[in-house]
Amino acid sequence: MSSDASRATRHRDDARRWPVGLEGLGYGGDYNPEQWPLETQLEDLALMREAGVNLLSVGIFSWATLEPREGQYELGWLDAVLDRLHAAGIRVALATATASPPPWLTRRHPEILPQLADGTVLHQGGRQAYRVSSPVYRRYALRMTRLMADHYGNHPALALWHVDNELGCHVPHEYSDDSAAAFRDWLEARYGTVAALNAAWGTTFWSQRYDSFAEVLPPRTAPTYPNPTQHLDFARFSSDELLAHYRELRDVLREVTPHIPTTTNLMVSTRNKWMDYFSWAPDLDVVANDHYLDAADPEAHVELAFSADLTRGIAGGDPWILMEHSTSAVSWQPRNRPKGPGEMLRNSLSHVARGADSVMFFQWRQSAAGAEKFHSAMLPHAGTDSDVWRGTVHLGEVLRRLAPVRGSRVRADAALVVDYPAWWATELDSHPSDAVHYTDQVMAWYRQLWRRGVTVDVVAPGADLDGYRLVVVPTLYSVTDDAAAGIARAAQAGATVLVTYFSGIVDEHDHVRLGGYPGAFRELLGIRSEELHPLLADERLTLDDGSTADLWSEHLHLAGAAAVRTFTDGPRAGGPAVTRNAAGAGAAWYVATRLDDAGASRVVDELLAESGVTPVLPVVPDGVEVVRRWAEPGPGVSPGAGAGAGSASGTASGTASGTASGSDAGTSSGVGAGTSYLFVINHGSRDATVPARGVDLLTGAPITGELTVPAHGVAVVEEP
Repeated sequence: MSSDASRATRHRDDARRWPVGLEGLGYGGDYNPEQWPLETQLEDLALMREAGVNLLSVGIFSWATLEPREGQYELGWLDAVLDRLHAAGIRVALATATASPPPWLTRRHPEILPQLADGTVLHQGGRQAYRVSSPVYRRYALRMTRLMADHYGNHPALALWHVDNELGCHVPHEYSDDSAAAFRDWLEARYGTVAALNAAWGTTFWSQRYDSFAEVLPPRTAPTYPNPTQHLDFARFSSDELLAHYRELRDVLREVTPHIPTTTNLMVSTRNKWMDYFSWAPDLDVVANDHYLDAADPEAHVELAFSADLTRGIAGGDPWILMEHSTSAVSWQPRNRPKGPGEMLRNSLSHVARGADSVMFFQWRQSAAGAEKFHSAMLPHAGTDSDVWRGTVHLGEVLRRLAPVRGSRVRADAALVVDYPAWWATELDSHPSDAVHYTDQVMAWYRQLWRRGVTVDVVAPGADLDGYRLVVVPTLYSVTDDAAAGIARAAQAGATVLVTYFSGIVDEHDHVRLGGYPGAFRELLGIRSEELHPLLADERLTLDDGSTADLWSEHLHLAGAAAVRTFTDGPRAGGPAVTRNAAGAGAAWYVATRLDDAGASRVVDELLAESGVTPVLPVVPDGVEVVRRWAEPGPGVSPGAGAGAGSASGTASGTASGTASGSDAGTSSGVGAGTSYLFVINHGSRDATVPARGVDLLTGAPITGELTVPAHGVAVVEEP
């Protein structure tokens, strides 16, 4: 599938499947018993019962233990592990064990080792030491996957197949001859003819014209800047090639065990851009994600919320699995700070609030050896006399109390448009400013809405935007005609649309849209920019409302729009900085610079007032996160939630799409209509009071008008 393909939609009769036999909310993590002697494994079972664990990922990195020599299998230890877990009532997400080839395989077949753009070969000794396009590697991976499916397909503990692990984590792009051959096949399927490829890539520039597909290479290290469309297409190909590998393994599992759902753990965050997960979503029976905080970010909890909302968007609004996060410190950042008091609980419930129906960690027991031995775990080096272990047990109890939340959905009146190919294209070289980063404006506007307690669906550009009152479009540098038209239709239908600078500039081939910027959105916005004017690192501009801006300005002309803010100094003094244009029943705003926090805050207040979008609660104290999940009515019953319900159109957005039915049959079971769950998560250092009515599921206390959540604390109110 091309990454540019129209995004698959999900329908109310096409709910995702759920781990077989998993009751309530899932709780657990990666379990690596091969690292430990039998007496430790037996101790694990008792402690897992104490913590309330009901789901474990097993066998992810066990290939070399399961097949220590080619064709010689030692499965007895894993048989015993799964038998014991089943006896303990713990469900298993069993891995294909293909995440890292064993040393005997790379020694026998060094041609499977991945290669960088400069020709450097990445050798055995870490993990993921394989090139995804290697026919040899794929043959071995398929063989191991079939072995696992044949041997364990009917094991009573098996609830879910975990395919490979964090595909593309370390090698998102691979430049070997195997990759080159696969890339040429992908290009021929995409373009059909070399003439079409030459047109798409603009190869008349710098004498790059190709006479046959055989002449095309990946964008390996070159004397100067590579062809930007070649680079962009290689990113698309690489995402699709990793997905193709997943599909091959998935198809074996479906053939042998059609009754068991399959997934792989995505890496949705602002730090991982190279897989177009919206295009992956239709192939996942249930969406699973790994997420880790940046310890250096003082507002890491906001990035977590965004990533959770994006994961829900990728899942089409359906419940998803948090497959990995950390109980405390990780081991791979420059300075690995432990989490503060209550932070593990807050992080976990933030994911649940935004659609996760399972909370899992890397890993169950902290390793004594290996590269991740200082990565925190549910059971730390310090053992059970530790804050981390007490937090593990407490979280298990909290999740048991939150079992009624399972299957409920998040609804939103506001949408934030995010696109992976636009992210890739934005950050190519030879642009007006190398200081323009895609997630900068994505997070700037998301953060403003988060602070106000406004729930946001994060959607792909091709999503159905019907029913959204506010649509925010940050830095959509590359956009197709169809996606641009869909955004314009949202405004025509009554939405307030905000577009930021460096949007609509090029088409999907990275060709500039001629006639003035912002290209695809010029007519919608009622403006025309004749020249982009990025600012130097130390330049600051003042706007007529007293706010300041930096990074960007434009030689902007009004062509129907009105200026909402103007520059009072700098190269475009007196010119528009923020504009608004009436569009059908709605309006379209443009922000032609990077506003400071105060300036962006004022714009967001105006957008909310105009669109009618309201926060989850009328009062949201600083540092407090509020989200509401809603029980979905049964088929044929109207959700009855105004514009929020209108957005539940079953698109690839994170709307309240799909109904939930069944449980052991492999679907996420829903709950009765008319119930909602208010999550209040206090990230601040002071107690916070919010309006609420209902019952606090964590304490059983009735809430009759006001709820006080202590500093660093959480509450979940079941509302009537």
